[in-house]
Amino acid sequence: MTLGIIMKPQLLKVLYENDHSFGIRKEMVPNINNRWHYHPEIELIHFHAGGGTQFIGDHISQFEPGDVVLVGRNLPHFWKYDEVFLNDQTGATPYSTVIHFFENFIGERFLHLPEARQIKILLEKSERGILLKGDSAKKTGSLMELIYQSAGIQRILALINCLSELSTSDNLIPLSSLGFKYNFRESENHRITLIYNYSLNHFQKKIRLADIAEVAGMTASSFCRYFKHHTSKTYSDFLMEIRIGYACKLLLANQTSAKQICYESGFNNFSSFHQCFKKVTGKTPQDYKKEYKS
Repeated sequence: MTLGIIMKPQLLKVLYENDHSFGIRKEMVPNINNRWHYHPEIELIHFHAGGGTQFIGDHISQFEPGDVVLVGRNLPHFWKYDEVFLNDQTGATPYSTVIHFFENFIGERFLHLPEARQIKILLEKSERGILLKGDSAKKTGSLMELIYQSAGIQRILALINCLSELSTSDNLIPLSSLGFKYNFRESENHRITLIYNYSLNHFQKKIRLADIAEVAGMTASSFCRYFKHHTSKTYSDFLMEIRIGYACKLLLANQTSAKQICYESGFNNFSSFHQCFKKVTGKTPQDYKKEYKS
């Protein structure tokens, strides 16, 4: 799902050892960078356990174990794990493998070589964010593990090989819209983060306009104008997309009925849920589930 977001992300300083040309780590602390942020490094992340909501540019959707996402340089993003994973209700501790690298990690001329043309195209595509699922994600995850296990020049070669394999995949799903633009005015960072976090933590219940306006430190009317100005849509549409994204996740998990999913996702009327689901996904809940299975 795509949001018309023009938010104000924070610059994140990515830390890794000075004697390495790029960084790779196992991220064992969920939500450690739980804020709308960006960085000049390209990020490749593989989610091993845990799921939740992801914001990539103006895109919002659910992420799940096995997903791989490639985030281009300076593209704002963040992931927020669902509470069920944070409260140890599943028995699976959320963790991921994360790689950060500059596009010139192997030298300024590398991407200009004819042999590296496909990788150059891949990194250009990553400026919108790229998602892999299924077998493609599984293969990439294995290559990322090989990078993690390697050392010295073999680690660099393993990353090049991983990017090469990614560049030939025909299952790359672009995330953010082509027209997505953003700026970096720092004054709104804290306010946007508060709005995001409150919405993600309370979307399963009724959120009154007065409540979210108070979180933002504004009057209700000022908040409506503010949010529409910065996202090109109303807060109710933003909230609806979060709820529908969560409903899609429950629907595909096949654990309960569509009516129960309606209420668990924050809707209080099944007819309204059905209409919103079709508005966001273009399909009915039944058709969405059927197409996914096929």
